[in-house]
Amino acid sequence: MPELCLRGGELDGIVLHFVTEGSGAPVLLLHGLGGFAAVWRHNIPVLGRHATAIALDLPGFGRSSKPPGPYPLGIFARTIEAFRRALGLDRLTLVGHSMGGAVAAAYALEYPSRVERLALVGGAVPGFGYRVSWVYRLLAARGLGEIAAGLMWPGLLKAALARCFARPDPDEIDFLVRTGYAVRVSPEGRAAFLSTLRSVRADFAADADRYRRGLMSLPVPVLLIHGSQDRVVPPAHARTVAAHLRNATVRWLEGCGHFPQIERRDAVNGWLAEFLLSRAVSR
Repeated sequence: MPELCLRGGELDGIVLHFVTEGSGAPVLLLHGLGGFAAVWRHNIPVLGRHATAIALDLPGFGRSSKPPGPYPLGIFARTIEAFRRALGLDRLTLVGHSMGGAVAAAYALEYPSRVERLALVGGAVPGFGYRVSWVYRLLAARGLGEIAAGLMWPGLLKAALARCFARPDPDEIDFLVRTGYAVRVSPEGRAAFLSTLRSVRADFAADADRYRRGLMSLPVPVLLIHGSQDRVVPPAHARTVAAHLRNATVRWLEGCGHFPQIERRDAVNGWLAEFLLSRAVSR
């Protein structure tokens, strides 16, 4: 797994781990809250036939650095821009899952000239009425979150993840829990998770109008892929986002939960490949 150390400014010294495959125009895959690059392991080989597929461990997650917080969406956007510059990439297609959709949206607003197209897979987008579940609101509470995060043993994580699938696959859930478990439950990993949750929740509340206005005028093609049984990001949220974005297309997956890229990987891979190869809209 390659790594890159950023240099200069507020991000100096942050080490980013990533997975890459293929050649051609770059496609950056962004995981959700508590995730890591390997949640895209079923998608990278297919997308790598058409592009340079790159799955990144965002700072605070996976094997990337976990500096002290806060972790607002702006930090992730600036990290992606520094990553892009360091690799000498030009324009990016961003594919964001769950919170990764919010990160992709933040990057698109801050660096619109660097975005080729945008795909949201079960994505949560600020400015369109998304409200986190009571579980995440509990974790966001000071003190209570630290206590709850300290109780995250594998059985509890498996039960929580099973609710994210319409048809839970024990092997997939075991992989998601087992991969990087020691890092995730380390003091640094727990602190980064809670700081991200709290910072991003504040972004959704305080900057909702700015995101809504900015994204409604975004000129790039947007693809939304959403499971009809998503309990984390309700389908109604995806409908609202799609109704307000220019050049937006929605693909629905019946009998699918919050991880379409795992649960319905073949359909998702086909739609993403088609999206990558489609002709760009004029600017």
